[in-house]
Amino acid sequence: MGRVRGWTGNRRTALPMVAGGAVVLGLGGLYVTGLVAGGDVDQGTRVRGVDIGGMTVAQAREALDRELGPTAAAPVAMKIGDRVEKADPAALGLSLDTGATADRAVRKGYDPVTVIGGLFASGERDVEPVIRADEDKGRAEVDRIADATARAPRDGAIAFEKGAAKAVTPLPGVTLVEDRALSTLRDSYLRTDTSPVVLPVERTEPAVGAEETGRAMEQFAQPAMSAPVALTVAGKSMSITPAVLGEHLKMRPDAQGRLVPALDSKGLLADPAVARPIEEVSRPPLDAAPHVGPDGTVVLAQQSRAGRKVTEDALGKAVLPLLTRTGTARSGEVATVAVQPELTSEAARLGIKEKMSSFTVEFPAAPYRSTNIGRAVELINGSVVQPGKEWSFNRTVGERTKENGFVDGIMINDGQYVKSPGGGVSAVATTMYNAMFFAGLKPVEHGAHSFYIERYPEGREATVAWGTLDLRWINDSGHPVYIQAESTDTSLTITLLGTKKYDEIRATKGPRSNITQPAKRTGTGPTCEVQTPLEGFDVTVGRIFVKGGKELRSENFKTHYTPRDEVVCTPETPEGTQSPAPTAEAAPAPSGTPAGHLSAAGAPGSS
Repeated sequence: MGRVRGWTGNRRTALPMVAGGAVVLGLGGLYVTGLVAGGDVDQGTRVRGVDIGGMTVAQAREALDRELGPTAAAPVAMKIGDRVEKADPAALGLSLDTGATADRAVRKGYDPVTVIGGLFASGERDVEPVIRADEDKGRAEVDRIADATARAPRDGAIAFEKGAAKAVTPLPGVTLVEDRALSTLRDSYLRTDTSPVVLPVERTEPAVGAEETGRAMEQFAQPAMSAPVALTVAGKSMSITPAVLGEHLKMRPDAQGRLVPALDSKGLLADPAVARPIEEVSRPPLDAAPHVGPDGTVVLAQQSRAGRKVTEDALGKAVLPLLTRTGTARSGEVATVAVQPELTSEAARLGIKEKMSSFTVEFPAAPYRSTNIGRAVELINGSVVQPGKEWSFNRTVGERTKENGFVDGIMINDGQYVKSPGGGVSAVATTMYNAMFFAGLKPVEHGAHSFYIERYPEGREATVAWGTLDLRWINDSGHPVYIQAESTDTSLTITLLGTKKYDEIRATKGPRSNITQPAKRTGTGPTCEVQTPLEGFDVTVGRIFVKGGKELRSENFKTHYTPRDEVVCTPETPEGTQSPAPTAEAAPAPSGTPAGHLSAAGAPGSS
């Protein structure tokens, strides 16, 4: 019995040992299996929907690169206000670290419970990806995006186009909030939603909103363009169409943000559709025209007459109130104003009593000279210089251009004859200078030619150059001065009418001094002009003011003339022939400066 019990007891005690060994062997096998087949990542592990459960770290990284890599590198769409922009994640400093993400997904330990438990795990586990952010790079790109997408608020406005009014929709200003934008982009990176990431912005409302724009359209803009306006000017009827009105009409916000109309009256008056009918009823003023009669007395060849014109202000006051009216109420009358002549008949009779001076210059005939001198004479003739006012050659004649009626002629530049616009008008300047000289008027600016031209009085001549040298004088006679100018193909005369301040102006001239001999130069090209030599010299001229038989005062003007070099053009003319020297105008020479007189000389050219 004891053995039996012993056997029985041994068997009973052995069975648990065998069973325990089997359990140990089974768990060990599972552990090994878990280590070998279970991978580094527990079953059910996902990263943004990518299943990496049961994978090794290397396999998980490859899976993440393959599945999430394209998404991580795809441009990021951003909505900024009502705009959609895109930027590369790399430019934003954002990137997916798949290696670190795989490491993050690895199980926490390798003890038997964790390893074997991973084989039988049935739950799901979501692991967040590891995202790298380069702060400096991200801020730089957000700054760029902010600058590119910033929009100032756009006020509501009214545009007038082709006779119709159109509303300009107001828009708020949009500014990206950069600090919050950067964090929003990081939080949205690698999201599954494909819609643009809405970035935070600050909005600035326009000063003129939709409500005010609508009011302006309804109350003014649409009525203004509804029909023409009818005007009466000096008894003549005319109309202005909406298309013409719209060209010169705007609506601008006032201090309270209300859109108010603004009519460009100056532009409307100059518009051909308005200017032509108004010119038909306008009338320019006529100056009195003094004239020296056969007996030497001054008579009025033409009486003065007041003119009539429409001013910008009068047109605007007539048109603007009509724009919101309808039917026959869209008609009105434009007032005209009288325009007084510069020289009335009364002023002429009182102040222009005699011929103050007259001077004539003769010159060789040349087509360019006749054209240019004739045009300058046309612009000067009839000029009136009121007491104390200044007369200017350049201001009166204008720039010597083709558009102003001048042609190319011969002048002197850098001591040599060349072709230049307006050549020849220095004859007019010389004539005017001498007329002013003998009228006893006050010179302000003048300059002589660079070298002497034989047909002009030594030291008593003048040239002009647009932008650099002018001929200017002041009427200090105490009465109006009327300028008469006339020319032929070979001469021109300028006569000054007014009231003499002096009985006589006597001219003086000293001998030539500082004689300088000319040199010889060779010129080339189509602009070269043959030039005969002439010595340079200094000369002093003066004028003596005489009244009541007494010499009241005198003044002198010193002029320096440079030598006129001989110029031969190549290729030279055939042997035995000689080209005549052209007669022309010369560049200015230095001139003396008496007390109270400004002389401009040495300019780089003259006409």
